[in-house]
Amino acid sequence: MSDSTAASRPLLFVLLASAALVTLVVHLSVVPQQYPDDVFTTALALVFGWLTYTLAFYAVGRIGSQPTELPSMRFADVGIALFLVSVLLAAALDGFGFTPEVILEAYVLPALGVYVGLALFGWSIGRRTEAINEIVR
Repeated sequence: MSDSTAASRPLLFVLLASAALVTLVVHLSVVPQQYPDDVFTTALALVFGWLTYTLAFYAVGRIGSQPTELPSMRFADVGIALFLVSVLLAAALDGFGFTPEVILEAYVLPALGVYVGLALFGWSIGRRTEAINEIVR
């Protein structure tokens, strides 16, 4: 591990801790306060929570990676596909009249797909970034 890698490790742990904390605050405090009264603010809070969630997994990918070669981006592709299909499934449920107010349980599978997809995407980008940084050194 080079000096620049050793210097960036504490910053990655700070990124991980702060992203996890912000994600928890947004999902456990802001979203429940705004939903279902203010849909626009709820959507903004969810997108911000998804961004911080993805950043947390980016940090995990960077911290847990010991690259020997450039990793494939296949997991990022799967993550993006899973995220998009899950969002489209949730939109289809809403379009067919199965709103969260009517049947919340129908949204469990799309929600899991969104979070697993974002985790795969963030983790894969983190691994790839760490590998590129090792190659450049």
